Amino acid sequence: MHELIESARVWVASGHWVTLGGRLIAAAAIMGGAYLLTRVLSAVLERLRRRSTHSASLLYIVEKVSGYAILLVGVLSGLSTLGANLNSFSVFAGATGVGLGLGLQGIVREFFSGLVLIFDSSIRVGDFVETDTGVRGEIVEVGARATRLRTNDALYVVIPNSKMTQSQVTNCTFSDTSRRIHVPFSVVASADKARVREVVLAAAKAMPFTLPDHERRNTQVWLTGFSGAGLNFELIVWPTLRSSRHPASMHAAYTWAIHDALLAAQIDTAPPPNALRIETVAGGRRAEKATAARRPDVKQPPARRRGAKAEASPNDALTAVFDEANSDDRAREIEHAEREARRQGAVPSDT
Repeated sequence: MHELIESARVWVASGHWVTLGGRLIAAAAIMGGAYLLTRVLSAVLERLRRRSTHSASLLYIVEKVSGYAILLVGVLSGLSTLGANLNSFSVFAGATGVGLGLGLQGIVREFFSGLVLIFDSSIRVGDFVETDTGVRGEIVEVGARATRLRTNDALYVVIPNSKMTQSQVTNCTFSDTSRRIHVPFSVVASADKARVREVVLAAAKAMPFTLPDHERRNTQVWLTGFSGAGLNFELIVWPTLRSSRHPASMHAAYTWAIHDALLAAQIDTAPPPNALRIETVAGGRRAEKATAARRPDVKQPPARRRGAKAEASPNDALTAVFDEANSDDRAREIEHAEREARRQGAVPSDT
């Protein structure tokens, strides 16, 4: 015990502890400075990215890569300041790297898949994509482990980076132009095809997010099939790029408008495909139904009178397209405020 106390006294008297303390302070300052520099650079680049329209993806790449590089340099410089031999450290890292690689190969795979996504220009932050599993949403962030998507239902879906690189992903906003959509509908076989086309085209062009006709972009009505049940059509329309980020509500809005237009034009929609089959199987009951129709005590549903125009009903999906677009704008502002609050160490409010 006496020897231990004497050794401590000699070490304190020699002044070596001052040198070690200075190294610790210097190493902590270097690592802390690297961390702060990363935060400041990320904040500046993100603000530039929000204002930029053409180089946003390049700025995102610079933000991620520079952040990783600065942190790596800071850690290595701090270790060097403490007197660690980086040559022996590299040998140790190489020896343990194999073991860590086997145990953490999943994390390493996701990390490098994230780097691929960052450098890949076909998928960028802000794009609206659809995965092969049917998940549709806007890419909010490409992290070190996973890619985060925000759906039209205001849900955040976390998808591993390797799934984004190895599976089929449809980028709906890759070219920054509109895309063509197909809206199917059916009418009775006796309907006038020219009249159907005229009515549906007028209804589609009256929608506020339908782009005007162009030499390479026209709103059209296609006859895709016919049978005893009726005529099958598709409305071919080019919506605005902003509305195309909300395919479900947009498709529903067009479908509602088509149905209202057909009712107003007194064009009957086709019955369900199984209606004829049921009628054939239960053919013996037709006489029964006809007899019941003649009985005064059996009430029949009122038939639509010819010449009576159907009133247009409220199209909730049409309103939803604009509501969802405005909700996306607010979500982007909230996400930006949350990132700024995390950088400053504050907790963002819900408002």
